[in-house]
Amino acid sequence: MLTLSTQKMDSWITFPKPNPKADLRLFCFPYAGGSSTIFRPWLNKLPANIEISPIELPGRGSKIKLAPLNRLEPIIESLSLQIKPYLDKPFVFFGHSMGGLLSFELARLLYKKYVVSPNHLFISARRAPQLIDSEPPIHALSESDFIDKLRDYNGTPNAVLKNQELMQLFLPILRADFAVLETYTYHHAPPLECPISVFGGLEDDKVSVEELESWKGQTNNNFFLLIFPGGHFFINDSHSLLTEKISEILKH
Repeated sequence: MLTLSTQKMDSWITFPKPNPKADLRLFCFPYAGGSSTIFRPWLNKLPANIEISPIELPGRGSKIKLAPLNRLEPIIESLSLQIKPYLDKPFVFFGHSMGGLLSFELARLLYKKYVVSPNHLFISARRAPQLIDSEPPIHALSESDFIDKLRDYNGTPNAVLKNQELMQLFLPILRADFAVLETYTYHHAPPLECPISVFGGLEDDKVSVEELESWKGQTNNNFFLLIFPGGHFFINDSHSLLTEKISEILKH
């Protein structure tokens, strides 16, 4: 039988800076290949009333011994069960790229299962889910071709791409994450009731402004779009700007 401490240890929901006095929880979902540590620079940049909770997916960070999952449904189903005990306070979601899709589908499932909804959904560098991906799938390519495609994304440092030992660790995670995205099928459902704010990179050649604007159709509430300097991974260089904007939006 699992004890509460064991459940917390096994959970994908992390609390790097616990804040019992917070009146709002911000759950953060990383991009493909990313771990919860990409949100570490956010820890001291948010108002005192917000507790940040990055998601640690199997295969990375503290969950490195777990096999990565390569389909969206089991990820969302597991998250819906694991996150439920932490929905005792108002909460919001932030997801970058793949994380944007995960946070959106989790928001839909939470409403379907428990009739609960985030106060706000922040989507970053991810096209609207109803749009068809025009790019050919890459998750099943040969190792060299797959690495070439990763290089195009500019999300994995060149030093890592050239390091064979490191790539043997990262490749299964990246293949699984790309499989999640490339096998995803959108199913129509009523729009969310929470506001959606969408962030994009001015030089992002993977997601266009029009594809970001299409998120407007996924909410019955307010919609906001903001473009930051940088490419697809502007999140890595714009911690202060992003957290400042999120804090500002959540004040209203």
